[in-house]
Amino acid sequence: MIEAADDRITVLVVDDDKAFCQAMAGALRRRGLAVVVAHNYDDALAEAEAWSPDRAVVDLRMPGRSGLELVAALRRNDPHMGIVVLTGYGSIATAIEAIKLGATYYLTKPAEADDILAAFTRTAPVMVEMPSPQSAKPLDELEWEHLQAVLTDCRGNISEAARRLGMHRRSLQRKLARGRPSHEGSPAPVGDSPAAAPGGTT
Repeated sequence: MIEAADDRITVLVVDDDKAFCQAMAGALRRRGLAVVVAHNYDDALAEAEAWSPDRAVVDLRMPGRSGLELVAALRRNDPHMGIVVLTGYGSIATAIEAIKLGATYYLTKPAEADDILAAFTRTAPVMVEMPSPQSAKPLDELEWEHLQAVLTDCRGNISEAARRLGMHRRSLQRKLARGRPSHEGSPAPVGDSPAAAPGGTT
């Protein structure tokens, strides 16, 4: 719940992980911001309508409608809202999609409050570095990128993504739970770890 109405910047924090929401809300309040918390798409839109927040921090993957859908809806309701997307499943495909839908910036979990605040103030466009032709990726990393692209096309629906990929839903969940493959000399990005395993959107 938001504190008393005032002239502070208001941030909407949306994540199905309630412990994360509480921790992030506390960190942002200590930095002088007013905070509204929601745990899913519908509640987030209701809070946004009630409080008209200046900024939003949106988790990419939540049960039900995804964070990407929420980004689009928030942007339609308020074209001037700053939106930072958080995810434990960082990939080129989801980064590009989030920015196309209107996100200000894209961060992988775990992200600190200061990182998020800095992301809101970025003025330069997000640049996604593409690999050079000489730097061929290992097969398992290419597979990971493909899984992420299909999952993005399915708006985070694991069952639909598994159907398109021709694999069992649980097999896809296990692959996602393992995170991005880590190879010597090219460690996995922060946040792509088994600890960030999906809850399983149906």
